[in-house]
Amino acid sequence: MSVRESFDYVVVGAGSAGAVLAARLTEDPGTSVLLLEAGGPAESDHISVPAAFPNLFKTRWDWNYQTTEQKQLGRRAYWPRMKALGGCSSMNAMIYIRGNAADYDTWRDDHGAHGWGYDDVLPYFRRAEANSRLGGPLHGTDGPLHVEDRRYTHDLTHAWVESAVATGMARNDDFNGATQEGAGLYQVTCHQGRRWSTARAYLDPAADRPNLTVRTGALAEKVVVEGGRAVGVQYQHGRGTQTSYAAAEVLLCGGAVNSPQLLMLSGIGPGAHLREVGVDVVLDQPAVGANLHDHPALPLVFETRGTTDLAELNTLGAFARAKLMGRGPLTSNVGEGGGFWRTRESLSAPDLQAHVAPSGFWDNGLHEPTSRKVTVAPTLVHVASRGSLRLRSADPRWHPDIDPGYYDDQADLDAMVAGVRRMLDVVGTGPLAELVAGPGLPTMRWGADPTDAQIEEHLRAETQTLYHPVGTCAMGDDDRAVVDPELRVRGVEGLRVVDASVMPMVTRGNTNAPTIMIGEKAADLLRGRAAVGAGATSGKDHR
Repeated sequence: MSVRESFDYVVVGAGSAGAVLAARLTEDPGTSVLLLEAGGPAESDHISVPAAFPNLFKTRWDWNYQTTEQKQLGRRAYWPRMKALGGCSSMNAMIYIRGNAADYDTWRDDHGAHGWGYDDVLPYFRRAEANSRLGGPLHGTDGPLHVEDRRYTHDLTHAWVESAVATGMARNDDFNGATQEGAGLYQVTCHQGRRWSTARAYLDPAADRPNLTVRTGALAEKVVVEGGRAVGVQYQHGRGTQTSYAAAEVLLCGGAVNSPQLLMLSGIGPGAHLREVGVDVVLDQPAVGANLHDHPALPLVFETRGTTDLAELNTLGAFARAKLMGRGPLTSNVGEGGGFWRTRESLSAPDLQAHVAPSGFWDNGLHEPTSRKVTVAPTLVHVASRGSLRLRSADPRWHPDIDPGYYDDQADLDAMVAGVRRMLDVVGTGPLAELVAGPGLPTMRWGADPTDAQIEEHLRAETQTLYHPVGTCAMGDDDRAVVDPELRVRGVEGLRVVDASVMPMVTRGNTNAPTIMIGEKAADLLRGRAAVGAGATSGKDHR
C-alpha cells in the first residue's frame, strides 16, 4: 500500500515568484514545501550569458506559445516563456524595473487590492534587492537578487541616450528612484556580468534544506479539490501520474498563462466554457482567464554607419569570455537603455517606454542580422486593451487559446503612433543621427515625414510581445477578481495564486521585479507578517 505523500505547501511553478515563495517559506525549518516545475534545471550555457537569451527561444527550454490571430495585426504572435527552474527570470532580458508608484496605488484605489499600494510594496522590493550602486530609502543592498550596472554598454546605446536628452528628455540614472521619466541606461539582474535568476538568487541557497523538495519534469494536471478546499496537486512525472497533498495550502505560481490554465483544468473558471471542453465544473468563476493584457513593442530597425554592433561582436571567443569571466560584449543584455515618457501632458504617469538594442532585433531576435543595425522599440506600458485565455482541451499538454487583444482599444494604437514619432525624432537628432544610415526593415521604407497610415501599417506588421503578460487571475475585492488581496482564490479554500497573473493592471515597465516582489509579499502573507489593510496614500511623487 502506497504512502500518501504530504507537505505543508505544494507550490506549482518554480519561476520568478514560485522560487521566491518556496525559498522564503522553507526558512522556517518546521515548514515543508514541495516545489513542482514542468521544466528541468536551468543548465543551458545560454542562460548565464546575458546577450544569449534569444538563443533559448523555440528550443526545449521554451513553452513556445502562439496567440490566436490578432484582429488588429492580421496574424498570430509568438510568446516565448521559459520552462525551467527560475522560469522567465532564466530567459528574460534582465531589465530591473519596478514600475511606477501610481501603478500600485491604482491597484489599491481602483481595483480593491488593499495592502498593495506603493508604500505597502516598497519594503518587499527593498528586501529582495542587492543593488551594487544604489541604496538609501528606495533600494536594498543585501537581498538575494543582485542588481548591477551592466558591465558592457555599446556606443550606440550611449548615443541614443544623448540624442534623447537633446530632444528634451531628462537624463535618468535610476528609473526606480524618485522619478521614472527620462532617458538612461537600464540596470540588470546580473551578478558580476552573469544572469542572476530567481533560481540562482533563491533556490540555490535553499537547495540543501531538508524541508524543501524540488521536483522537475512535473507537469501539473489539476488541483485536487475536496469539499470546497484544495488539498493537493495531480501531476505527470516520469512515466506516470501522481498526487501530492498539501496540509496547509496549494500555491499556483505558473504565470499569466499556466496558472489560469491549471485553474480551469481543475474545474475553476467560466462554467459554460469548461463544460464545452469536457471539464467538470467545481466553481463557476467567469473572471479566470479574463483581463489578459501585455506590453506590445514595435521594433524600429535602422542601418548604421561608422560603428560596430552587438551581432558583429557575437563570436565564440566573446561567448567564452562572458561565460567564464563575466566580461566582454556578450555581458550586454541587448536591451541596454531606454526611457519613459508621456504622449500627452495630461497623463499623470508615463504611457510609453523605449528599449534600445545596439543590433538588429525584430521578430523576437529570431533573424540573424546581415548588416550593422540599431533597434529602437517604443513600448506601450499603460495598456487599455484586454483579452482572455481559454482552454482548447482538457489535456494539460495542449496549449491554451491566448488572445491579448493587441490594439483592440484605439487608444493603444494612437499612443504607439505618437511613440513612433517621438522615437523618429530621437533617431534624427544629436549623435545618433550621425550613426544612422536609414531604415533597416522593408516594412519601414518611409520618407522624412511618414503618415499615420504608414506608421500603423508598420505597427500591424511588426508589433511583438515585450514578454509581460499579466492579469488573468486578477486580485481585488469584487467580481472582476479571481483572488482577494491576500491572493486567496475566491470561492475555494486552501488555494492561492502568486505570480504576474494576479496583477489587475500591468505595471509601467518590465515585470520581472514586480513578480519577484509579489512572491516576497506572498511569503509574508502566508506567515502572517504582511499588512492587508487599506494602506496609506503615499503622498510621494508618483514616479
